[in-house]
Amino acid sequence: MVMAALARELARRHSVTVLTSRALRLPEESLEEGVRVLRVPVFFRRQLAVANAASMLAYLPMGALRALSLKSVRFDLINTHFAMPTGPLGQFLAARYKVPNVLSVHGGDLYDPSKRSSPHRHWWLRAWVRRLLIRADAVVGQSRDTLARVQQIYGVQRHTELIPLGIARPPAVRGTREQFGLPAEAFVMVTVGRLVARKATAQLLDVLQQCARPAAHLLIVGDGPELESIRQEAELRGMAARVHLIGQVDDARKFAALSVADVFVSTSQHEGFGLVYLEAMAYGLPVICYDRGGQTDFLRSGETGYVVPLNDLPTFTRAVIDLHDDAVSRRQCGDNNRRYLEEYLIERCAQRYETVFELALRSHRGGILQRAASSGSS
Repeated sequence: MVMAALARELARRHSVTVLTSRALRLPEESLEEGVRVLRVPVFFRRQLAVANAASMLAYLPMGALRALSLKSVRFDLINTHFAMPTGPLGQFLAARYKVPNVLSVHGGDLYDPSKRSSPHRHWWLRAWVRRLLIRADAVVGQSRDTLARVQQIYGVQRHTELIPLGIARPPAVRGTREQFGLPAEAFVMVTVGRLVARKATAQLLDVLQQCARPAAHLLIVGDGPELESIRQEAELRGMAARVHLIGQVDDARKFAALSVADVFVSTSQHEGFGLVYLEAMAYGLPVICYDRGGQTDFLRSGETGYVVPLNDLPTFTRAVIDLHDDAVSRRQCGDNNRRYLEEYLIERCAQRYETVFELALRSHRGGILQRAASSGSS
């Protein structure tokens, strides 16, 4: 998780406390690689990786109570990640501690076309998010796409900061095709992510079928409500032997899957940024994806793979065929991706955040001094 990696990197030079919700049997408090992690109990949460609406709503009062109980701790700055649902809590704590609040928005907290609960669909949520965006001392977005939503959907005309997300350099994990049931000579397309409507992973079955390359296989890493329907559809089309669903896995097995592939493919309808693309790039994979989301900041057709118009399956299929048939192009894109990745490592992300934090602190202190001077002169 990028926020955890960012916290660990910042903790190399600063005192960092992370306030988050508690899931399952995780400890209420722990010290993890220099980061103090406080987890507050919430209601109705049943899964480690997924929070439901009830648990997110409960997090606001529970988080406030836990943070305010820290009588002996002095914070200099609050960095709130996600306008919804954590935005109100971050703004409240910043006001209570009289420190600046840097609000980081990540895409899905502003706009998710696949969810009826997305804030952009409801006027009262839009008003709430707009207020948070206006009141924050600084607003950070991880892509031009996300920052465009701040203006286009929420009508907030203010200075914003673009800080691309970063990843820790993936370990040199090397898997084998045998461990995933893949033939040694296969052309392997891999995709990683939750199997939910926004990812539109079932489209990749159409791509596999239409590319008409018998050696092509599809390796799907991830779990979700569409898993069984994808499995059944692959069987109905007679492609079960070439569609490999391995479910949710740990990082080591995920990286092993990336290491045995030839190309990374994604039919996601929108990504706020797309960290998984960076992980694929780290393993030298060309990337084929749609042109909606933050990944368009760093992916370019002909250089990193192919960026295809949204839901244009014939063009997507053509891109797969081109990379299947042209090993030289695959290698060139892979080399480019390894080189481009250097700009998107977590160390660079943390450095950019530190610059924004310092500017927010200076502005906040200047505002306090100005208000004090005005009060004294009156």
